[in-house]
Amino acid sequence: MDQQKIRNVAIIAHVDHGKTTLVDQLFRQSGMFRDNQQVAERLMDSMDLERERGITISSKNGSYRFRDHLINIIDTPGHADFGGQVERVLRMADGAVLLVDAQEGPMPQTFFVVKKALAAHLPILVVVNKIDKPGARCDWVVDQVFDLLGRLNAPDQTLDFPVVYASAKQGYAVREPDDPVTAATGMTVVSEMIVKHVPPPSGDPDKPLQLQINTIDYSPYIGRIGIGKVVNGRISLNSNVVVARRDGSIRPVRITKIFGFQADRKVPVETASTGDIVAVAGMDDVTVGVTFTDPDDPRPLPLIEIDPPTISMNFIPNDSPFAGREGRFVTSRHLEERLTRETLADVALQVEQLTDGVGFHVSGRGELHLSILIEKMRREGYEFQVTRPHVIMREHNGRQLEPYEELTIDVDEKYQGVVIEKLGRLKGVLLDLQMENGMARMKFKIPTRGLLGYRSEFMTDTRGMGVMNYVFAEWGPYAGEIQSRQNGVMIVKEPCTTVAYALFNLQERGRLFLGPGIDVYQGQIIGEHCRQADLVVNPAKGKKLTNMRASGSDEAVIITPPLDMSLEDCIAYIDDDELVEVTPAAIRLRKTREARIRA
Repeated sequence: MDQQKIRNVAIIAHVDHGKTTLVDQLFRQSGMFRDNQQVAERLMDSMDLERERGITISSKNGSYRFRDHLINIIDTPGHADFGGQVERVLRMADGAVLLVDAQEGPMPQTFFVVKKALAAHLPILVVVNKIDKPGARCDWVVDQVFDLLGRLNAPDQTLDFPVVYASAKQGYAVREPDDPVTAATGMTVVSEMIVKHVPPPSGDPDKPLQLQINTIDYSPYIGRIGIGKVVNGRISLNSNVVVARRDGSIRPVRITKIFGFQADRKVPVETASTGDIVAVAGMDDVTVGVTFTDPDDPRPLPLIEIDPPTISMNFIPNDSPFAGREGRFVTSRHLEERLTRETLADVALQVEQLTDGVGFHVSGRGELHLSILIEKMRREGYEFQVTRPHVIMREHNGRQLEPYEELTIDVDEKYQGVVIEKLGRLKGVLLDLQMENGMARMKFKIPTRGLLGYRSEFMTDTRGMGVMNYVFAEWGPYAGEIQSRQNGVMIVKEPCTTVAYALFNLQERGRLFLGPGIDVYQGQIIGEHCRQADLVVNPAKGKKLTNMRASGSDEAVIITPPLDMSLEDCIAYIDDDELVEVTPAAIRLRKTREARIRA
């Protein structure tokens, strides 16, 4: 492919603003699929977790032809917890398409991804998406994007960004929001904007080879695959090159496979030249950041700078009475191997061995970052326990610093009072409040510690109708003690199977997490106590039987449905003396062995 006809572009946006749906439509309308071909929705969301949650977790590569151009698409995660991926993959792009919701406008994570794109000196192209919404306000959104770029000190040429208006769901895009939409209107103007405003890749095909790995993929047939852009030179099948590793060492490697991208699929190719985005195989332990380069004139590219983690928790082997019943990988060695494998692909994750016990100290970019890792491991058959997440502190000039988040909340105005009151207790400071059509948008600056476990409480306070988004703001002074969970828990007295009659009597004491007929063990947590102290209970206590029976003397056993807690809810709920037991079949809460002995 002629280097001047290649366009490498990253799609960046806040969560759920329609990145993956836009890419779907670009692929469909490029003629890459047969008319009768079954094509899945959100084609680039290939992981089960991505389809279930409706978010992009890991970056994906794809491409399509537009007239005589090849457009390489990089679909990026929108959530700041996966920002490590955004920082890496922007190295492959020569421009960024910023998607903004026509009603919501720029959100906190829009700020985050745009900041990363500007740091990489990429031109910004704006697509105002979801213009078919009844509440769409396109002119306001464009003004907000301009203000956002101004706050980020974008250069003058970036402030003069091109804009198109689209409904990715309906499959059309127009130059002006009032332009007529017909059956023939497609996404052509988006592709035309990319071809016109994104420069072709720079670099010289006659220089020594430089190919930096930005993403890791895995194939059960050929092992680990590194994905990156050929910055300079050419690479051919079965060629001998060297790899400049992250520690500075040089290692010879033979390229056994090269893949290009066609829609969302990898297709084998013989060679690749400057500007091409390719996947290469041949190095078993390939990691993010290494450079494939010329053996006669090695020229490693600078390593990728990644923001440091802000949250940490311990992963320890399961030692509960049910240990080993439900998982295939249960030992400390299994945990170490899996966590080490994850760090090779995710450079934002850090893993250290615990010095005061068996297990590993794992640090990441946020609760969601770590909970997605736990869920992936659980589905792969791993069984282990995790501790309560803790914020990572810093020391600077003798002062203790902690991370602060910028929190944006959209909520019905009748709930704004309770939200402001709760966040005030969590050391949140209200920065801005805007009212429109009965809805309030509030911006807070709050310590990361204050947000741990707050989401479930927020959803309860706003009857499930509120939306909260946050992004890292800065390191600031330690805010003092923040009161965590106020209520105690109900702890199982001895191993048993829960009985409806016992749970019926216990539900007066608080909220239950389990229903009847479930095996439990000593020290397991089955509910939240209505008071501050923990309560040891017997959930198997049956009704005493007598020979006397009379109509009306027996109470009907009516059990309130138990609180169904997700993995994120459990991680956010536990206290310092509690653990979350994670197995392929169940997620359980329990007291640590030391806390159980004290009780």
